[in-house]
Amino acid sequence: MKAIDAVIDKDPSEQMIIDLAELKNRNILAFNELRSFNDKGKWKNKHPLIIHHSIRSKYQKLLKSDTAGFLAEFTNTANNVSRYASFLNNEKRSPNQHEKDSENLKKHKERESIMREVLEENKK
Repeated sequence: MKAIDAVIDKDPSEQMIIDLAELKNRNILAFNELRSFNDKGKWKNKHPLIIHHSIRSKYQKLLKSDTAGFLAEFTNTANNVSRYASFLNNEKRSPNQHEKDSENLKKHKERESIMREVLEENKK
């Protein structure tokens, strides 16, 4: 962050300012997660790393205990990715719906990639 600050002070670019803002937001989320865990012993599950860890462990447990259930969930997630991708291509949907579809597509793509990683880990 100090390196970005030094460059921004001299020659700011739009991308550097965006990077600094995103980094600051991630740091604030991380600090809030740590404060919550320190004070209450529980994570808030807002930071992307914590979210992925909890989702990953959920899918690892599901794969070990109920393989058919995991595969059904994986198929459902893949279908959701396909569905929301097609919604984004539909010009009849409102801009507000496109925004929600984009968020849902991102969420389901992340889940699908985590599930693929869990499957790859299980192969080994």
